[in-house]
Amino acid sequence: MKQAKDIVREFYDSDIANDASIIEKYFHPNAVLTWNGIEGLTNLGFDKISDFFADIRKNYKELKIEVSHLLQDNDTVTIRYKYYVHPIENPDEEIGIAHFICIWEIKDEKLYRGYQVSQPFKDQDEKDNSYEKVKA
Repeated sequence: MKQAKDIVREFYDSDIANDASIIEKYFHPNAVLTWNGIEGLTNLGFDKISDFFADIRKNYKELKIEVSHLLQDNDTVTIRYKYYVHPIENPDEEIGIAHFICIWEIKDEKLYRGYQVSQPFKDQDEKDNSYEKVKA
């Protein structure tokens, strides 16, 4: 049986931008992600999570995730990370998109309940060393 932390780490290390099978592999069929972002509070079930990553695959050649924290408490894992993308129109360009903190509950070795907060990436964020790997 895999540790919850390993499941979350594997998901965030996977090739989300190019592999549609990732969603079924890592997300529980009854998964719900409660996301608090610039649009306010949004609840995404399995299908909406799948749609979100389908949009990522349509618009970006690559999605890079930089993790600074990965902490486990029983079957609950907290992860802090940033998204960087490579647009299809210019795959050599890397653009910072957003900062995230997400708490995942794991059930049946899959991501089951997520509670996520995000904020947009700012250019000055690259000058801050707060994303140097702290604890993983």
